[in-house]
Amino acid sequence: MTSIHYDLARFDAAIVDLDGTMVDTLGDFAVSLNHMLGDLSLPPVAPAAIEKMVGKGSEHLILSALAHVMSSGSAASEGADAQVLHARAQALFDQAWERYQHHYLAINGQHSAVYPGVVEGLKALRSRGLRLACLTNKPTSFAKPLLAAKGLDGFFDFAFGGDAFARKKPDPLPLLKTCEALGTAPARTLMVGDSSNDARAARAAGCPVVLVTYGYNHGEPVRGVDADGFVDSLAEIDRSVS
Repeated sequence: MTSIHYDLARFDAAIVDLDGTMVDTLGDFAVSLNHMLGDLSLPPVAPAAIEKMVGKGSEHLILSALAHVMSSGSAASEGADAQVLHARAQALFDQAWERYQHHYLAINGQHSAVYPGVVEGLKALRSRGLRLACLTNKPTSFAKPLLAAKGLDGFFDFAFGGDAFARKKPDPLPLLKTCEALGTAPARTLMVGDSSNDARAARAAGCPVVLVTYGYNHGEPVRGVDADGFVDSLAEIDRSVS
């Protein structure tokens, strides 16, 4: 664990990511995507491949999954470049999104689990008097029911999905808007996430950022990301910044 050089007394609030930070939702993604692909008569995608696609919102996830199975599928796809695959995926997107949404809402939370230490970490932040907001690139209609199903919704003053604002992380806009909602300055608002998306958004917004080491981060080593510190468990957040 690498400590960051902040005291929690310097913060008025914290913004916490959802997928890969608080809840391991890879199982939900895999089940929903593969049901969707089956509806489209396409082959399934392995969870290991899905893990690298997570974190940039459902549109990116669906398009990436479609392009992935098309690139590894029939001979008709052999030699297709990324631009061609993207165009093919885009042509199927509306139908794919409808089926994905149907399946995800039906199983939301059933194949996912809260990471160890998350509840303890959230309790510690609240006990220090920090206001909390959940900010995710996941659609709001998916995020809020998941937080409720996992018993996490009561910790948060606000929960914003990827469709809540005009742009998604890594753009700083969602963090700046969340700070506005919380009534806090970015410099006094800690971002807690699991990926370069979270860190880049925080840096651009002027928020200090701590990353958990167990998340997704698009399949890349998280300790290579520019962040103020890393924790192996959210339960360490209180100790790491004090």
